[in-house]
Amino acid sequence: MFDISNLASIPENVHTRWASPENLSAGKGAACRNDDGRKRHPFFPLKAKERKVLAEMKGVSGTVRRIWITISDRSPEMLRGIRIEMFWDGATSPAVSVPIGDFFCHGIGRMSTFESALLSSPEGRSFNCIIPMPFRNSMKITVTNGTKKDLPMFFYDIDMTVGDKHDDSTAYFHALWGRENPTVLMKDYTILPKVKGSGRFIGCNIGVIANTDKWFKSWWGEGEVKMFIDGDSKHPTLCGTGTEDYIGTGWGLGQYSNLFQGAHIADMDKYQFCFYRFHVPDPVYFHEDIRVTMHQIGCWGPDTIPQLRGAGMKLVLGKEKINMEKAVKAKSYGIFERTDDWSSCAYFYLDTP
Repeated sequence: MFDISNLASIPENVHTRWASPENLSAGKGAACRNDDGRKRHPFFPLKAKERKVLAEMKGVSGTVRRIWITISDRSPEMLRGIRIEMFWDGATSPAVSVPIGDFFCHGIGRMSTFESALLSSPEGRSFNCIIPMPFRNSMKITVTNGTKKDLPMFFYDIDMTVGDKHDDSTAYFHALWGRENPTVLMKDYTILPKVKGSGRFIGCNIGVIANTDKWFKSWWGEGEVKMFIDGDSKHPTLCGTGTEDYIGTGWGLGQYSNLFQGAHIADMDKYQFCFYRFHVPDPVYFHEDIRVTMHQIGCWGPDTIPQLRGAGMKLVLGKEKINMEKAVKAKSYGIFERTDDWSSCAYFYLDTP
């Protein structure tokens, strides 16, 4: 992914800065400024409803290169209740405003161990992101504890270079979170609503909590991803063949993590799943607009169709009704519309901040 051929190249007038609790300003010579220079402030508490600035730069260009965070309470309440926000070049609206867990691929309020090219958690206790985030004259990254509980310890590093020169083709990093619980029958889940401008869709992570009370353990992931780009209206230019197909596997979904695709949670007991796909080797560019969705379609088979029929379910595919009596006798497979708990974080670059 990264070009290591220029590791020995030292760019002129580009400097390294780290923001952390030991150097909140990321200033030169401003770190570890205690009476004895020893370790005194590696973390800060984040009280209920409190907002903290993690890093801020003004009057300088640069690039955020790495974000690392760990927190003392990694409960579902904190993973969804703490929100990370990012602002570029003086914008008053955030380019990123996402629950901290979902931003770092820890979806559905669950931590997990995984490694990808862009985000990782080596032992399931931390949050790592190395997506480059350029800015031309200012940046600000904040966290807000939206819960009713105080967080005792928040540790972090935000590693940047300043003085980078960005040409007109350099875009701004964005991330958008969404959730539907439940999704709407026969309405595609929206991963990324319509965004106008030019840029690049980096990819997404998605969390699914399947509704086993309603659909039992019938397979939920037959939906196809659809990407509407540059003026597409009713029909997309880009379309996949199935949910697990989109993340590079097939015939169901087990747990794995690769550089650009993975399913780091595949809990077959609870029927909960988290998975990701990053379009690094296969870029998705757009020049006017983009919208990304996913079908909410599942699959019935010989084991589940009798359960669905016995529960009085009326299955459909589009406007077509499925003859369940015939399906039970045939002991075959088929697909049907369904609703579940879906959430996602979409990552993209855009030409405006």
